[in-house]
Amino acid sequence: MTWDAIVIGSGFGGAMAAHALVHQGRRVLMLERGGWVARGPDNWGPQGAAFVSAHFNRETPYRVDAGWRPSSIGSVNCVGGQSVFYGGASFRFRERDFEPNPSIVGDSGAEWPFRYADIESSYAEAEKLLGVAGEVGTDPTEPPRSAPFAHAPVALAPSARSIANAASRLGLHPSRIPLAISFERKAERPRCMRCGTCDGYACAAEAKNDIATNLIPSLVAAGMTLRTNTVCVRVLRSRSRVTGVAYVDRITGERGTLDARAVILAAGSLATPHLLLVSGLDRVNPASEAVGRYLTRHCNTVVFGLFRQPPNAAGVFDKQIAINDFYHGVDDPNAPLGPLGSLQQMTPPLGLVRASIPAILGGPAAVFLSRALGLLAMAEDQPQIANGVYLDRSNTDQFGLPRLVVRHRYSTRDRAANRALADRAKAIMREAGAMATWVQPINTFSHALGTVRMGPDERAAPLDAFGRFRGLDNLYVTDGSALPRSAGVNPSLTIAANALRIGAEIAPDVLPKARPNRRLLVHA
Repeated sequence: MTWDAIVIGSGFGGAMAAHALVHQGRRVLMLERGGWVARGPDNWGPQGAAFVSAHFNRETPYRVDAGWRPSSIGSVNCVGGQSVFYGGASFRFRERDFEPNPSIVGDSGAEWPFRYADIESSYAEAEKLLGVAGEVGTDPTEPPRSAPFAHAPVALAPSARSIANAASRLGLHPSRIPLAISFERKAERPRCMRCGTCDGYACAAEAKNDIATNLIPSLVAAGMTLRTNTVCVRVLRSRSRVTGVAYVDRITGERGTLDARAVILAAGSLATPHLLLVSGLDRVNPASEAVGRYLTRHCNTVVFGLFRQPPNAAGVFDKQIAINDFYHGVDDPNAPLGPLGSLQQMTPPLGLVRASIPAILGGPAAVFLSRALGLLAMAEDQPQIANGVYLDRSNTDQFGLPRLVVRHRYSTRDRAANRALADRAKAIMREAGAMATWVQPINTFSHALGTVRMGPDERAAPLDAFGRFRGLDNLYVTDGSALPRSAGVNPSLTIAANALRIGAEIAPDVLPKARPNRRLLVHA
């Protein structure tokens, strides 16, 4: 069989790109390196952290050089990708995020090939598919909307209310975090139990609208074929077209090839450039030097406030408040010019703390965190050509893939922007009654972006405005690696919206003779 499209990766970028293709009757094959994540009572409590660890890619760990002690990391590989373990925050980028800004871009050449108005309808569709609950009219930076949120938010938890009230007393404008969580009971979906195990957990009740529970089943029901535990090791090319992929079955070791009229790469901002470089496809792109480079991931810290009494004694879900008054910058000589980013309430993950540190420390640390509230300070970081992924061809894994090396350093401006946000988060915590505050850096790549970016200049950006890999007629990239800037909010909804618009573009242009699929998808 020659598939109309092979989609590599089943997260936001892969599933949303496949949505338009499947809906229009295309024969779509989705390849996922991992398997399904089990759901049920075991996901609750400290043992829930083991589910994250079980789906790390330990067969081909990435070597990281990021300014601290060199280490190895594994990417999350499972049906639904990182959406399974994310916290549900579903922000739109702001209008100004799509416009040139020299204080962020510098000499990197990072530039969106379209503006907010060109993606707004795709944002609305993504919010509908993900069942996003939110509130309009309270965020001073919110962009224009053509439709309301799919659902209204639930009442604030007491701990969230204390943060919102403190921010308001300081003259700020707290708003609700848009969340892809089912707070209302529906016939086909369970209702959120507000148990507090969202960030870092697979939802035990399947009320978090991640890709695995909310979209993949309907795509399969509508005709898509999903093949799990399949490692894509090469994208195959003939002249100006890709012809398919080479793969290895992760369980049996079977090797083979699959043919396709179009290939969509959505393996993530580290794995997608890994595959492009291994396949030698960077050599046919006029922006070859940018393939795998300009990695961004936000400059993140958590500002904790310590309170005399547990602020969330009941342990209910309270990731609800965002403060974006500083998003576009502040008039402060101690802060850098230009955009800063966002503050978002973050529940201390007690179960993950217990699971990730020595047992002798787990109990005291959990008690300490039970009296804490957190504000995530998320600063937009600058695209830099030295930040990116590189191949170590002297070291190959069992599948024949060279080991990937990830190099990253924050710029002086990145750190200054985060400090400016953290200082303001401390003031909010003190106003809320915290006895003390401390700042905890976050050194993950969960928001990795930009390694195969879009842009209007073919010499600076490997992708055009519709995600096509320049130099090849039928290869597309739809994951976070396509985003040229990180903005100052969580990227998942923008990845989803961009993938929707790319998928809709691929269908008529690349595959013009498909018959309409009359099995319509059920929206969330």
